[in-house]
Amino acid sequence: MRNFISVNHLSEEEIFSIIETAEEFRHGETRNVTQQLFAANLFYEPSTRTKMSFIVAQKKLGMDVLDFHSETSSVRKGETLYDTAKTYEAIGANILFIRHQDDTWYDNLLQTIEIPIINAGAGKGEHPTQCMLDLMTIYQEFGKFTGLNVAIAGDIKHSRVARSNAYALQRLGANVYFSGAPEFADTTLDFPYISMDEAAATCDVMMLLRIQHERHEEKYVDKDTTYLQHYGLTTERARRMKKHAIILHPAPINRGVEIDTTLVECERSRIFKQMANGVYVRMAIITKLLAERGFIHDLTKERKKVASY
Repeated sequence: MRNFISVNHLSEEEIFSIIETAEEFRHGETRNVTQQLFAANLFYEPSTRTKMSFIVAQKKLGMDVLDFHSETSSVRKGETLYDTAKTYEAIGANILFIRHQDDTWYDNLLQTIEIPIINAGAGKGEHPTQCMLDLMTIYQEFGKFTGLNVAIAGDIKHSRVARSNAYALQRLGANVYFSGAPEFADTTLDFPYISMDEAAATCDVMMLLRIQHERHEEKYVDKDTTYLQHYGLTTERARRMKKHAIILHPAPINRGVEIDTTLVECERSRIFKQMANGVYVRMAIITKLLAERGFIHDLTKERKKVASY
């Protein structure tokens, strides 16, 4: 694993290894980098959870953080993503974390950038670290993926989260279903569509997605007023969910649109647990990449007893 671009590039063994390492971090294990390493966060799109989660993970590991703001950088002068990445590599960054609006931005970087790259979001393409924290949260709950019914509901067409999770969950043995407004369907993804009523009644995991207006050529502002009743998770639908079923959402949340605001922090919700898990998952991915690339030769480890899931 020279870079972390897609969960599809990982074996099942590697997926479970990342979850296991993340759990060790969650239960208090520390692995502090004993040499100076620089982490460069190249975020070309707005981000709260992903960016801050990476920064917390980097600081917990003892790394020096190199921040980047496209609006005050040489991007304003026409500098390309490739040249920016090469610049950070040249001045001493040891690992790059990139979020960019292009679906396949990494294609122009992987052949020439020598330091590890982590995909922090690629347009409508993939969001692999979000996928890993979602997998971790589901595994904590059920201890398995095989046979679980997972509904991914919302703006499928414009969601990198939907794409990453659907393929990963299917490969791990889950039954994946999509649900949402017809104009948000993605015909390039071969998964069955069901109604929200059916999803609520039959699924073990309800993964909600927001309407991504910023990626639409045509705006659907007027749809927000009726979307919840037709395609969102209402309190009535939530009452019909299985007793053990959980609610996930990658956030940001449009309260009252894809989910009734009273459900965001209800007993079923694992939304904020997902966010907490994001730090541990990203710590796990960073340490594995740095170790496999030879940037980490000596980690000070303080092992504590790891509790069961």
